[in-house]
Amino acid sequence: MKNDIENREDIYLFIKEFYSKLLIDDLLKHFFESIVHQKHLDEHLETITDFWNGILFNDTTYQRNAMQPHILLNRTFPFKKEHFKVWLHHFSSSIDENFSGQKAEMAKIRALSIATVMEIKMINSEKK
Repeated sequence: MKNDIENREDIYLFIKEFYSKLLIDDLLKHFFESIVHQKHLDEHLETITDFWNGILFNDTTYQRNAMQPHILLNRTFPFKKEHFKVWLHHFSSSIDENFSGQKAEMAKIRALSIATVMEIKMINSEKK
């Protein structure tokens, strides 16, 4: 039986695995080329881990606007419905392969919610 997500280290584990999938996915990897090229991937993984640590454990380390960088990125690389679908698949599978429990399910539910809101905002930002 797999353990539930219990701490920031567990979050980092699934985030690192999640990004290893994103970076080789032909549909999604172009969104991350700048981060990789500028050698900011490690810093980015820490930031994303902080974000999810806040969601799952109410930690206050992450103090940024998570939507803003995505809106800016959307101007160069428009997000499409299929991007969100594949993103969610990789996110959920990265959790399911390593964890099981209340926090794991909470993370997947919140990811679905976040992806849905982001998708709506990206579509609205394109119309402006």
